[in-house]
Parts: sequence; C-alpha cells; structure tokens
Amino acid sequence: MILNKTKEKLLEWFFLAFAFLSNIFLLGIVIVLFKEGLPLFKDIKVADFLFGRHWYPTFDPPEFGAFPLIMGSLWVTIGSIIVAVPLGLGAAIYISEIASPRMKEILKPTVEVLAGFPSVVLGFFGMVVIAPFLQSAFGLPTGLNALNASILLGIMAIPTITSISEDCISAVPRGFKEASYALGANKWETIIKVTVPAAFSGISSAVILGMGRAIGETMTVLMVGGGAAVIPHGFLQPVRTMTATIAAEMGETAIGSDHYYSLFAIAIVLFILTLIFNIIADLIAQRFRKRIV
Repeated sequence: MILNKTKEKLLEWFFLAFAFLSNIFLLGIVIVLFKEGLPLFKDIKVADFLFGRHWYPTFDPPEFGAFPLIMGSLWVTIGSIIVAVPLGLGAAIYISEIASPRMKEILKPTVEVLAGFPSVVLGFFGMVVIAPFLQSAFGLPTGLNALNASILLGIMAIPTITSISEDCISAVPRGFKEASYALGANKWETIIKVTVPAAFSGISSAVILGMGRAIGETMTVLMVGGGAAVIPHGFLQPVRTMTATIAAEMGETAIGSDHYYSLFAIAIVLFILTLIFNIIADLIAQRFRKRIV
C-alpha cells in the first residue's frame, strides 16, 4: 500500500515537472523574442514599423514597414478559412451524423492523413499544378499569388477543423437530438438548429486553431505566395507573409543589425496575433458553454 502511494507521488511529481518545463520553455521563447526584437524600436517608432508601407531592409537608408507583411498574412489566413471552414465543417457533419459506421472508419482517418503531408510537398503541388491553372484561368503573369496560398493553407487547415469539429458534434448529448425529433423536426433541421449550435463552442475553437495553423505556416506560402512585399488588394496578387519573410531573410542578416532585430520584431507581432486568436477562441468557447448550460 505504501509502495503504491510512493509510486503515485513520484508519477505526480514527474508530470508536474514536465508541466513546469513546458511553461519554462514558453517563457524562454517569449524572453528571447522580446530581447532580440525590442532593440529595433530604439531607432524606429512602433507606429512606423507596424503601419509603414514599404519593406526594404537592404536599401540605404533601409525601410522597415511591416504593414504589407501583416496584411499579407491576414489576407492569406482569411482566404484559407473561406476554403477550409465550409469543407471542414461539412466533412465533420457528414462523418458524425450521416455516414455509416463503415464509411466513418474510412473517411475520418483519410481526412486526418492530410495533416501528415509535409508542407514542402503541398508547396510543390501548388507550384506545379495550381499555379499554372490559375495563370491560365485568370490570364495572370504568374499563378504564385494569395489565392494559391489560400487554397493550400485551406487544405492544410481542413484536418484540424474536421477532426475537432467531428469530436465536438459527436459529443452532443443524444437527448438533445431525441427532444428535437420529438418536437417534429427532421434530421437536417436537427443537425442545423440543434446539433451544430450545441457544439458551436468546440467548432469555433477548431476554426481558430485552423487559423493559427494557417497564419503560422511558412514553407508553403514561401513557395507559392509570390514573395512580393506589397499591400494586397485582391487574392490574385502576389503576397509575402510574416513567416515567409523571417524564413527567407534570417539567414542573410548580420547579427545585431537593424534588419536582424526587425525580423524578431515581426516574430513578436506574429506571436501577439496568435495569442489573440487563442484568447478569442477561449472566450467564444466559454460563452457558448454558459449558453448551453
């Protein structure tokens, strides 16, 4: 008996140590980001950095306007959500509520396999297949643009949205559905007006997590986004995201230069945006839990 209690205590301390380690790693990352990014603002105003319209870090004098990069990231993220949410949510509803058990066993693992595709493979697919198609269909000089990146990031976000949404829809109490049927609602009315609203807190979290996956993706948008650091005015324009900028330029910068600090400053902006998305997801989830209760 004493031995079992000792084992339980050791396991408790073991997992507690890992929990603290994860927080320590996160704190270390935040400290490094701000330590390396904040020195930029000794010479450049925060407003000039966030809302500057030109990103020319190698010019003389250099210009560190991150607004085109921020807008490129948001533009591509919004486009990916337009692609991913209808497909991901539709797949989740079908798998959970309509598909037969055998079909469910086939479809859910197949959708989740998409999450295992390396982003560089999807980038090659975008360059070889989607880019020529967009170029031909819209008469563009290049098919490497925000639409191409949005489609691929939407495909990458589908497994996250589908898997989490399907779990949440399946977790809706059976009594909700039976009560709906008892009031005369058919299957589709029950799905749209009862099941999906009851699972909305989890679905909204799935969408926000999908947005986090899209806004944090690097290799795919670097390959198919077009690489133009300009403020986008449409999905058919080339764009450059924050993550692609960091990946493309970090290896060429001198440590301690303004260019070096500016890339860490971009990482700070990216971190804050992702944190905001996570906070919004948590607030939405809490709000709908209270409404259901």
